[in-house]
Amino acid sequence: MTNADTHQLLTDLLESWKATIGSDFQGYSNHCHRMVTFCLALRHCTDEERQKVAIAACYHDIGLWTARTMDYLPPSVPPAMECLKARGLQHWAEEVSLLITEHHKLRPYTDTRYPLVEAFRQADLVDFSLGLVKFGLSRNYVREVKAQYPNAGFHKMLVRTALSWFVRHPFNPAPMMKW
Repeated sequence: MTNADTHQLLTDLLESWKATIGSDFQGYSNHCHRMVTFCLALRHCTDEERQKVAIAACYHDIGLWTARTMDYLPPSVPPAMECLKARGLQHWAEEVSLLITEHHKLRPYTDTRYPLVEAFRQADLVDFSLGLVKFGLSRNYVREVKAQYPNAGFHKMLVRTALSWFVRHPFNPAPMMKW
């Protein structure tokens, strides 16, 4: 499976969520593609890992739209599990669940059984930080990826959603974050 195949799988998976995500679709799609690109640059992945990354990327934040909450990690897992089941890949459930639930972990993920989880976490942080955190990726590389997959309002949507959440939940401002 090539990088292009990985991105095509992600594109195909995301397509079924276009109506649910609505006007945020292009921003989320590009975020997912940037994440996948960064993850594949941070870790030499097997074909199986590339598929896991594409599937997890599609679903990692989907609870923002399906559950309309900033506490979106738990509701992001069931659609990913349905995808795995439909593809006969239920044996990946634990790892794909961890890719989703641990991607906002503040400290490194250290379970050596699942090294892909840490690369996925780092890839999300590279994108979320707008490239301020790079984990060894070059500034030029990050810039090229951002140019290939423009932000399209993704970070503005995150700020808008977070502010709306904070007003209603001031004592739980970032429920998706983990220590």
